[in-house]
Amino acid sequence: MSERAESADVALMTEIATLYYVEGETQEAIANRLGISRVKAGRLLKRAHAEGIVDVRVRQHPAVSAELEQALIRRFGIKRALIALDHADPDTQRSGVASLVADHLSRSLHDGSIVAVGMGRNVGAVADNVFEQGERKCSFVCAIGGSLRAGEYMNPDHICRRLAMKYGGESETLYAPALVQNPALRDSMYENPTVRQTLDRARRADVALIGVGDLSEDSNMVRMGWFTPQEIAEARLSGTVGDMMGYDFIDMHGRPSETPMQGRVIGLTITDLARIPDVVAIASENTKAAGILGALRTGVIDTLATSVTNAHTILRLDEATTSQAS
Repeated sequence: MSERAESADVALMTEIATLYYVEGETQEAIANRLGISRVKAGRLLKRAHAEGIVDVRVRQHPAVSAELEQALIRRFGIKRALIALDHADPDTQRSGVASLVADHLSRSLHDGSIVAVGMGRNVGAVADNVFEQGERKCSFVCAIGGSLRAGEYMNPDHICRRLAMKYGGESETLYAPALVQNPALRDSMYENPTVRQTLDRARRADVALIGVGDLSEDSNMVRMGWFTPQEIAEARLSGTVGDMMGYDFIDMHGRPSETPMQGRVIGLTITDLARIPDVVAIASENTKAAGILGALRTGVIDTLATSVTNAHTILRLDEATTSQAS
């Protein structure tokens, strides 16, 4: 197809999509209006979906998860819970949770806002689900270093850039590796003026977007080569249930876990997060309920974004472990 013909097709698909979704015209009326067959109108509408001209989302009615949200708020003292409907497909589930976070950001951000951005697929998905237009002069700052093995999608630097592009703001990279060999090297990196300046800016954030990890031999940390399956298994045996933002390993009660994996990642700590007004923990996978519970019990989470199944499991786990402790 020639460039001119392709451009004409794009223009026609855009016009059809506008008439159908914005003006509320039927496909038959559109076909008559444009002098094409109804079949062609339908085919071009499908192409508009496939090529990203049209992006349709079904918004969950607030009443669907209101009771669960209130239960989580009462139980853990958080400010809000964003609960997405369950989906069998993990990518669809991740997108559903991320959409709620993107909507929350769109409502919260204003000129001058600073957002500290973590690493991972759930945080990365937020940038893909920002649909509300409207430029804001915000800053998206990396809250953790980068990793070549993480790839562009999961690296905080690239997530910051995508968010800045969607909101019309700016991004700031943390020029440091996410993982170093030992705590002493990490501490020396913290003394680097460039690293210190970016982390100091991240500490002044209004919002932090962080992931919550589970302790699995198939976790991102293992796939990226940060830790071995044996290290993960040993940490689990010692009571570690998850991590916050790829480090700060915690037990079921939200306490720092005793594991050699601790203290090797360059980024904001739990103490830093506690000073940020809105820490948004994002976890869509149903394997992460124990890790989410531990994260909630640290007391630093303000907004939880997860699935219906996770919400139910967290509440049951909390009740079971609280009664056991007493």
